[in-house]
Amino acid sequence: METILSRQLRQIQELGIQEVVITTGPFEEKLMHYVESLGLDLNYHFVRNPLYEETNYIYSIYLAKEFLEDTDLLLLHGDLVVEDEVFFDFCEQEGSFMAGSTTKELPEKDFKAEITDGKISKIGIYCFDHAYSAEPLYKLTKEDWKIWLSAIIDFCEREGGGTPWKKQYAEEAFNTVSERMELQLYDAGEKLCQEVDNPEDLAVVMHLLSAVKKRTVYLSFSTDILHDGHFFLIRRAKRLGRVIIGVLTDEVVSSYKRYPLLPFSERKAMFENISGVYRVVEQDTLSYRKNLERFKPDFVVHGDDWQSGFQRPIRDEVCSILAEYGGKLVEFPYNRNERYQDLDKRSRADLAMPDFRRGRLRRELKLKGFVNAMEAHDGLTGLIVENTKVYKEGAAHQFDAMWVSSLCDSTAKGKPDIELVDMSSRFRTIEDITEVTTKPSIFDGDTGGIKEHFVYTVRSLERLGVSMVIIEDKTGLKKNSLFGTEVEQTQDSIAHFSEKIRAGKNAQRTKEFMICARIESLILEKGWRMPGTCLCLCESGGGCHHDP
Repeated sequence: METILSRQLRQIQELGIQEVVITTGPFEEKLMHYVESLGLDLNYHFVRNPLYEETNYIYSIYLAKEFLEDTDLLLLHGDLVVEDEVFFDFCEQEGSFMAGSTTKELPEKDFKAEITDGKISKIGIYCFDHAYSAEPLYKLTKEDWKIWLSAIIDFCEREGGGTPWKKQYAEEAFNTVSERMELQLYDAGEKLCQEVDNPEDLAVVMHLLSAVKKRTVYLSFSTDILHDGHFFLIRRAKRLGRVIIGVLTDEVVSSYKRYPLLPFSERKAMFENISGVYRVVEQDTLSYRKNLERFKPDFVVHGDDWQSGFQRPIRDEVCSILAEYGGKLVEFPYNRNERYQDLDKRSRADLAMPDFRRGRLRRELKLKGFVNAMEAHDGLTGLIVENTKVYKEGAAHQFDAMWVSSLCDSTAKGKPDIELVDMSSRFRTIEDITEVTTKPSIFDGDTGGIKEHFVYTVRSLERLGVSMVIIEDKTGLKKNSLFGTEVEQTQDSIAHFSEKIRAGKNAQRTKEFMICARIESLILEKGWRMPGTCLCLCESGGGCHHDP
């Protein structure tokens, strides 16, 4: 069960503060036992005020002064409840601040802060001129706190150590030195930042806190490698409410960036195991619309990198949807740490490895049903296929694979497309391409050659990380299919071609590699024999493609 104190200490720990000074009164032992039982990674210093009945907290601060000297300070009362969004934003401000509100009604009996020339000039219960509602939550620089602490010590050591000055609020000491300090008012507005002085206050705070805890925050991730930048966003989102993470599907990720190393199911499980994440859901488009309309989160959190570029239309759509029901977009500076870029480079290196690259085409076909491939015949054209992206209306489009064409490979070498370029040379072309790219490759195997040679071609292609070889059902001297019937071309028999496919499938060592048969009956005007041919070839272990 969360208490006011446990909530404060949890917030302090999340802020990264380690040293905590707690002043105590009549229930010191119980308080110490309770605090230690919370198991937080904090170093506590307990300072007992033996005169708690006849002094105010100004004297408790005085007694604890040896722990409070020469340091920046976060000072708060033990009955103060602050929602996370306010607390952490307050603590991240530069300079000295006191929490308050410029919109709440001035309380009769609680603190108010008078503002003069943009600074707090006076704090007290009876301040009403140019004043705003204030709460006993302070963030003080070392310089400002030194001035205030000196005034507190002076108050408590007056009149020979008697008690009258010790009964004052510490703020009375502040008022004597405020002109020398640079204390500003942090405006929390209508957000929860309130003391609990009685059961009525507690009821109000519990109601407000319940509403705060029901808020939801939506983030979208495509990553398969988590780093500090991602955890930073998630931690910030947790301060706003319950975190819902939308994980982009493999198909969406591969449509605009590199293919994910981990499949969707594993990436989803990765986020589900992060402490504090309330829910993880699928996001099957780059657009947030479906999930925003479904969950209606109070906040969407994102880096500010989508304020320009191809994602700008997505951001505009998010803002439009949030405006429909009063949601809010919260953006944080995008972290361009070189370490994160190195991680992405290492991931791309993993994608280039033969064992990973080989299976990508089969996975993408399973995901999409079809893939977009572009021809490549050397390292340069491979890089063009690898890096070409078209951004349109908030979406990115790119090629899924490379087609290593026999025609282009032969032409680049100044030779005719008649299987004149030997396989060793063709394999060197593949090596040139795979050395500088990560996308899967489809190899144009022409006729595949004789069955005995095709077996070794299959094994070599597997070893190089090629995903698929396509061979055509023709025999004799190979002529490019574009000639059609202008040159004499002989179509292989179904039985003989099936035997070649079967030999290739028996020779392959991995499940990922694919052999595809290109049936040329139509282009050779041999009639429609596709159904029977495909049935036989599939029974041999291959796949079919009809060349129209």
